[in-house]
Amino acid sequence: MTATYAFDQRPLDLVSRPRGVERLVVGQPTSDGAGVKLTRVLTPSLQQRLDPFLLLDNFDSDRADDYIAGFPEHPHRGFETVTYMINGRMRHRDSAGHEGLVGPGGVQWMTAGRGLIHSEIPEQQAGRMEGFQLWLNLPAGDKLRAPWYRDIQVTDLPGFTTETGVEVVLIAGASHGLRGAVTRPVTEPLILDLHLSPSGQFAQTLAAECNAFVFVYRGELRIAGTSVPLKQMAILENRTDSDGLLVEAGASETRALLIAGRPLNEPIVQHGPFVMNSREEIYQAVLDFQAGRLAG
Repeated sequence: MTATYAFDQRPLDLVSRPRGVERLVVGQPTSDGAGVKLTRVLTPSLQQRLDPFLLLDNFDSDRADDYIAGFPEHPHRGFETVTYMINGRMRHRDSAGHEGLVGPGGVQWMTAGRGLIHSEIPEQQAGRMEGFQLWLNLPAGDKLRAPWYRDIQVTDLPGFTTETGVEVVLIAGASHGLRGAVTRPVTEPLILDLHLSPSGQFAQTLAAECNAFVFVYRGELRIAGTSVPLKQMAILENRTDSDGLLVEAGASETRALLIAGRPLNEPIVQHGPFVMNSREEIYQAVLDFQAGRLAG
C-alpha cells in the first residue's frame, strides 16, 4: 500500500469558489501497440484545451487476448509518459538502458526528451490488466533534453487520508501540504488518485490558470451539481475567480483521477509518437528515427 499519512485539516475549508464542469467526455474505444484494447479519453482534439496534457488512455480487461501482446518497441520524442497501474504487471525497457517492472498501484514515469525507443509488455498470462497512460507535454526548451526514467512502486508513493476518510494517492504535484513522487517546474502537473466512500467529499485548491479534468473509474461523482458517471471525464471550467475543486461521491465507493497543470501555450504538432512545436521538427524526428539516432 502507499505511504499514507493522516491529515486533520477540514478539506472543505480549503476551497471557497469551486470550479464547475464545462463538459463531459465519453472515451473512444480503440486499440494500440500490438492490439491492446483501450479507451482513449483525452484525444488529440482536446490537446489545446487541456494543455499541457496530450493523451489519456484507460486500459481495463480481464481477457488476456485484449492486452497480452502489449506495446512492443516504438519510438517517442518531445514529451513524457506516465503509466499508472491499478491491476496487473507491466515491464518497461528502453534504448537508454532503463528497465523496470511495476505492479498494482505503481507508476512508470518516462521522459522521452530528444528520443528513445521503448517497450511496455504485460508480465502476466491471465487476470485483470487495468491502468492508465497519460502523456504530458514538454516545454520547447526541454523537448531535446536527455531521456529519463523512474519506476515508483506502490510502497513509495506518498498519500494521505482526510478527516472525512478520503484516501488520496499523490502521484505528482502537491496537495494538502504534501509533495507527490514527481514534480515538474514549468507545467506543475498535479495527479491524484482519489478513493472516496459513499457520499465522501474532497477539496483541492487549484490555480485559476491551470487546466484540469477528472476521470471516474469506479462509482460516480458530483461536481458543482453535475453528475460525472462511471468511465467519463469531466473537463473543469476555467474561471479567473475560482480557487479549486469540490467533489462528492455518489451512493457507492468511488475512485477517480484528478489531473491538472499549467498550460504551455505553445504550438502542438503531433505525428504519431512524436510531439514537437513545428512540422520541421516533426520531419527531423522522423529522419532521426529512420537513421537510428533515437536508439540511445
